[in-house]
Amino acid sequence: MVMQSRDIRKLFTEYFAEHAHVELPSSSLIPPSNDPTVLLTTAGMQQMTPYFLGLEQPPAPRMTTIQKCFRTVDIDEVGDESHNTFFEMLGNFSVGDYFKRDAIYYAWDFLTRVLEIAPERLSVTVNPDDDETRRLWTAVVGLPPERIHDDPSNIWGPVGDSGPCGPNSEIYCDRGARYGCGQPDCGLNCPRCDRHLEVWNLVFMAWFQEADGTRRDLVKKNVDTGMGLERISLIMQDVPSVFDTDLYLPVLQRAAELAGVSYGRDARIDRSLRVVADHGRAVTFLVADGVLPGNEGRGYVLRRILRRAVRHGRLVGIERAFLNDIAEVVVAEFSDQYPNLAQRRETIQRVVAHEEESFRRTLANGMSRFDQLAHTVTAAGETTIPGADAFRLYDTFGFPLELTRELAADAGLSLDEAGFETAFEAQRAQSRASAKEFEDTSRGRTALYAAAQGAPVEFLGYETTANDATITDLFSAEGAVEQREAGQIAELVLDRTAFYGESGGQVGDTGLIQTETGTFRVDDTQRPSPTLLVQRGVVSEGFVRVGQVARATVDAQRRQAIRRNHTATHVLHRALRIVLGDETHQAGSLVAPDRLRFDFSSAQALGQVGLQRVTEIANQIVLADEPVETAQSSYQEAVAHGAMALFGEKYGAVVRVVTIPAYSAELCGGTHVRRTGEIGPILIVSEGSVGSGVRRIEALTGDASLKQLLRDHGVATEAARALRAPIEELPRELRALQEQLRERERELEQLRVQFVATDVDGLAARATAVHGTQVLATRLDADDRDMLLQVGDRLRDKLGSGAIVLGSLIDGQPALLAMITKDVVARGGHAGKLMQEIALLVGGRGGGRPELAQGGGSDAGQLDTALAAVSGVIERQLADSTT
Repeated sequence: MVMQSRDIRKLFTEYFAEHAHVELPSSSLIPPSNDPTVLLTTAGMQQMTPYFLGLEQPPAPRMTTIQKCFRTVDIDEVGDESHNTFFEMLGNFSVGDYFKRDAIYYAWDFLTRVLEIAPERLSVTVNPDDDETRRLWTAVVGLPPERIHDDPSNIWGPVGDSGPCGPNSEIYCDRGARYGCGQPDCGLNCPRCDRHLEVWNLVFMAWFQEADGTRRDLVKKNVDTGMGLERISLIMQDVPSVFDTDLYLPVLQRAAELAGVSYGRDARIDRSLRVVADHGRAVTFLVADGVLPGNEGRGYVLRRILRRAVRHGRLVGIERAFLNDIAEVVVAEFSDQYPNLAQRRETIQRVVAHEEESFRRTLANGMSRFDQLAHTVTAAGETTIPGADAFRLYDTFGFPLELTRELAADAGLSLDEAGFETAFEAQRAQSRASAKEFEDTSRGRTALYAAAQGAPVEFLGYETTANDATITDLFSAEGAVEQREAGQIAELVLDRTAFYGESGGQVGDTGLIQTETGTFRVDDTQRPSPTLLVQRGVVSEGFVRVGQVARATVDAQRRQAIRRNHTATHVLHRALRIVLGDETHQAGSLVAPDRLRFDFSSAQALGQVGLQRVTEIANQIVLADEPVETAQSSYQEAVAHGAMALFGEKYGAVVRVVTIPAYSAELCGGTHVRRTGEIGPILIVSEGSVGSGVRRIEALTGDASLKQLLRDHGVATEAARALRAPIEELPRELRALQEQLRERERELEQLRVQFVATDVDGLAARATAVHGTQVLATRLDADDRDMLLQVGDRLRDKLGSGAIVLGSLIDGQPALLAMITKDVVARGGHAGKLMQEIALLVGGRGGGRPELAQGGGSDAGQLDTALAAVSGVIERQLADSTT
């Protein structure tokens, strides 16, 4: 028999009401605050957990619900014929009342008698150790032993890390040979087909499982069952997939209508339509329950599926915002069961519209970034989009890999998907490191370092970037350990190392530490104390352990870039003091491989002339190829000989002095080039204020500055060629073009006004009489509000007496202008009050004086409605003044 989902809901609740079950409403998709174990409601039993644990008194020992649920584990698989995120779970529950016997009877009776599913179509699974349940299936409902199958996985774990749990028994329905694979071994959980579909899960809550996996008996035994409405509807409607049931078809068909396609004709299009249908349903229910888009937790889940729906809508050709259309269908289809959908319709529309529009802009930006990337690859003579760049598009802009793949193919390029996966895994590893292993490196580790630290670590990085050493300590997130395996994150200490620990503004080194049994990838190096250097990273191969001999190798290319930038800060310091005076001092710095940042004391900006002068002096020192010398001395002696110390920095009795003869002498523990010529061009890319009396320079050196200079020169050459002017004349030519453009815009604006003004007679003829007053409310194509004012003035002069309201869409948003002549004002007309009323109709506000008012809103679709309301408002104002 074919049965609609609403009928199944009704029959289910009525059946269990007849068997003394109290029907409870569905709880929110947001779990209660006392359940921190999950982000969203994933099962019907979640609201029952306090009752199962005896923490709260249940409203009745027997209960039944139709629970909204959301599961995140299969988001990436949604689009095939079986996976979904949001679903409804039909459940019956017993808190210390009935147990296995009655649960088995109720399930069997409902399926075979109420839903009239032939008993021979049903089979069950039980846990191999659960002899009682196996025996009851035969004794209570007469199920033949050959249709009772052992399944070792039939232990239902808790929701979250701990909670009630127990053995379970699953009921399967045979959908018939036409849904099968035809193989002789086809049966329950067949990997090739979905002929035998699990429809109901009976969980017998007998234990409480602790976070460590241990179990204890519950004081009262409970029953938790769950039957997915989508799956039982599939069975009762005899359709190929849940997307062909009445729970999905209206939504899916609306998505197909918006795309101008048909469902069931193209596998690729069908997949995207299913994504839109499933995620559109889920988004509507999540927002209705109070979930808002965000970057963490359930907010991120909502944002993720909403954006995935937008992407797939675009893939099937939906170019405009569409998710509110989908949401409207969901509200219409499900409000009878879930009234809060209709109650929160406006909230759903606002949240969905804002998030969709925001992501559509992000997606457009991603398209622009892809075009730039494709141009760069092609210009370099390459044919493959690098995986790291594709991942950056995905990670930074939410740009889907499948879209990158398709666009690359259109451009005649391939995609390094292996590189993408490598970058993806690296990002995952980094996230795991920061989230789980080293959440807070500033707390809890100081004592560990102090307890483990033996002799001071010998730093060799001034002379070399590679050395042999012995591993003296290893730390996990929990503390000191003897060994770390492949994939595990750790902190590693060597007795001697070439790795520089972050300090003095210079970032820590990266590289590799290799033993005979494994490789440790160093992602950062820190200096927790003056005598301790800690390398942080992950074991990438094999294992490493304390006491092993290791080869430590710094990323020499990265280190050299850092050395260039560090010496460049000393050079810039000297150049700034020459230009601004000796009262200028360093106020902070960042020395990274790709850039440098130098903060300095100054009350005023350098200006273009000052920046150019600093750049010239700095590069003169570079071109002089001066030696960079280092020496150690006492602090007092170094300062006495003119070495500069950074204000606020702590120094020991013995300090290191870095000197560029005739130019600079500073106390510094960082790594430097041997001669200034190694720095390469110093290019200042920005200068600005970062606080009272402190300014900041950002600059590039070496390869980075050379590439930037070449790019800038290429852009300047192309611009000069386009303008047919020498490069040195570009500023003058551009200023002239800007002035010409402004003049053309002024002329164009005048022409627009004149063009509209030529039809003033035609517009004025549209005025209608209201209480003896001429009222004109009409749309106008205007580029800005100034144009509305100009046209309004001309119409007022033309009418002589009356009320005028002009409406236009400016930058896609409704804009309104109201003018009322003085004689009409004297009779009770008021433009400001008129605007207050009609602006509400376009989702905004407005107001003004009696003679002139302006307003606007966000709902462009209601502009005509607002204009149509003008006559009624004027009529009421004039009528009120005569009473």
